[in-house]
Amino acid sequence: MHPVLFEIGSFPLGTYGLLLAIAFFAGTALAKRQARLDGLAPAAITDLAIAMLISGIVGSKLLMVVVDLFSGVPARDVFSFATLRAGGAIHGGVIAAAAVFFWKLRKGQGLPLRITGDALVPGVALGQAIGRLGCFSAGCCFGTESHASWATTFTDPLAHSFSGTPLGIPLHPVQLYNTLANLLVMAVLLLARPRRAFQGQIFALYFLVEGFGRVMTETWRGDVDRGTGWLHWAWLSTGRLTGLAFMLLGLGLWVFWNRRKTFERA
Repeated sequence: MHPVLFEIGSFPLGTYGLLLAIAFFAGTALAKRQARLDGLAPAAITDLAIAMLISGIVGSKLLMVVVDLFSGVPARDVFSFATLRAGGAIHGGVIAAAAVFFWKLRKGQGLPLRITGDALVPGVALGQAIGRLGCFSAGCCFGTESHASWATTFTDPLAHSFSGTPLGIPLHPVQLYNTLANLLVMAVLLLARPRRAFQGQIFALYFLVEGFGRVMTETWRGDVDRGTGWLHWAWLSTGRLTGLAFMLLGLGLWVFWNRRKTFERA
């Protein structure tokens, strides 16, 4: 709705960037609080969170570029300043951040893999929820046309310039749907944590419920970053593919770590 909050001289303060910063600090604070419950060092969590943030930003941009290119977007538009300012494809960020998470813990950070994952993912979900508010403000990741009473009509030319957002047309506020979905994911993870049956269960559960939520909310997505053009099937978008992959990963981790727990007790 407001891609730029205000300008300081010739420097614009983007709403998305501000909310992304808020998302990082809020998510990290929640992750550190969860880490303390398992006796993990908060400082180590902060270092890990910074590395995951940087990789997440790069990963989201890269996936957006790849999807845009395969969707037929002209290269001059893909490799442009507008792409640099756009939010990116969120699951590309999650995939890159997860890869850095496994890599850094494998190098030896003094953080156990499964317990650290359990501590981090509620904060990740919170950060995603706040980040989607940034998407809504910037107009990116927009929805399909809607005549529901809660439909949103974008009018700022900057939204169209940055993300190709349709102006003057009521759209599903799918960014807010995703915010609500991510808040629900966070609530599920926090409620499940005191009842976890094995270490890593909350980490695995995140991928299961986050993937399911993305598969569902893709129903109302209308932007080109979904990648439906190159897949040739309206249902099977990039978001749904990564959502299904997340669910398979979560299921695999759940089964593997649950069986490992059983084996270790035997």
